[in-house]
Amino acid sequence: MADLFHQEPTPPLAEALRPKILDQVIGQSHLLGPGKPLRLAFDAGKPHSMILWGPPGVGKTTLARLTAHAFAGEFIALSAVFSGVKDIRAAMDQAERNLAMDKRTILFIDEIHRFNKAQQDALLPYAESGLVILIGATTENPSFEVNSALLSRAQVYVLKSLTEPELRQLIDRARETVLAHLDFEPDALDGLIGLADGDARRLLNMLEQLDTAVSASGIRTITADFLQNALTQSTRLFDKGGENFYDQISALHKSVRGSNPDAALYWFCRMLDGGADAKYLSRRIVRMAWEDIGLADPRAMQIANDAATTYERLGSPEGELALGQAVIYLAIAAKSNAGYMAFNRAQAFVKQDQSREVPIHLRNAPTKLMKELGYGHAYRYAHDEPHAFAAGETYLPDGMDDPAWYQPVPRGLEEKIAQKMAFLRQLDEESKS
Repeated sequence: MADLFHQEPTPPLAEALRPKILDQVIGQSHLLGPGKPLRLAFDAGKPHSMILWGPPGVGKTTLARLTAHAFAGEFIALSAVFSGVKDIRAAMDQAERNLAMDKRTILFIDEIHRFNKAQQDALLPYAESGLVILIGATTENPSFEVNSALLSRAQVYVLKSLTEPELRQLIDRARETVLAHLDFEPDALDGLIGLADGDARRLLNMLEQLDTAVSASGIRTITADFLQNALTQSTRLFDKGGENFYDQISALHKSVRGSNPDAALYWFCRMLDGGADAKYLSRRIVRMAWEDIGLADPRAMQIANDAATTYERLGSPEGELALGQAVIYLAIAAKSNAGYMAFNRAQAFVKQDQSREVPIHLRNAPTKLMKELGYGHAYRYAHDEPHAFAAGETYLPDGMDDPAWYQPVPRGLEEKIAQKMAFLRQLDEESKS
């Protein structure tokens, strides 16, 4: 009778298929293939502290468990979300007892980037002394999220999302074991792999969902339509506050700068699909117009601003079309960063330069005293001069050389701007003769 109340729960598919030995791991061949870093460490029998950095569902926890198994150590797992210094101390007490029995301790910290500085510092002496082999898992760039002192005591390994062939291999393994009854049309299989987005855990969870849906519906073969209806759609790999976010906005910006409208649209739609705030994207699009197109095509700024206004008025999803079209225009527009560079040079100069006086002929003279002091004296009103240009006039502070910060490029409207500037310089030279 007691067995009825003490049945072991059925493990999730991701746990049931978790590799038991290194050769069962799918993916990460750049680390686990013959002659590769982690394979060499396992073959040499010399464990070391490491940080496993990669997106979700690529095997970070699995590799940590396999390390403990391969080196006959006790595996202690902590989650940085739920654990604190007290938990670290308890783990170290257990590690001390293991050491007394000549047994290694593998301390696994999941999401180690969520530990604050004090908590990370608490790990330092134990990792340094070798009391524990520390394995930290993180989805964030450890350069920014892990203390440099702790980082210097661990080898960083970068794990990659699973490729399409690797995900197919994982599906085959699942069907060879517990899901042999699942059958897919080719389009459905392709769709499932696309939805997994390189995440093995997500793929296996979706297979479990499909198994339940198939059992309930009684169908024999999973079609693309059944797949879409059966699965709860989730956003793709994207962290609105993490490195993936900034990598994708960087890719969007550089695709626009590189004049590739299709690539720019791809990254724009990827970010929308991942849950990026379209208002944030609209601000970045306006920034791109000013930074990378500039005066080579002033229409770009207007189109970017109009698209942002349209989005404010229409919202999602209708307003996203305006932003997408702005991205296309910016990508194909003539490019110039001359204004951006000139602004940066001027800012840098002013920041380090002395406070120079305004030349007296450029000063305003609203009072009689100011006029008597010469304010505005000999100022030449440009509109009264030929070409509306006071040839030979100076506008910079006395003693300051012409810095020539703005150098228009030979593209778009700036080509004509360069011609105009050359003409005005010629008038300045002629005024001196």
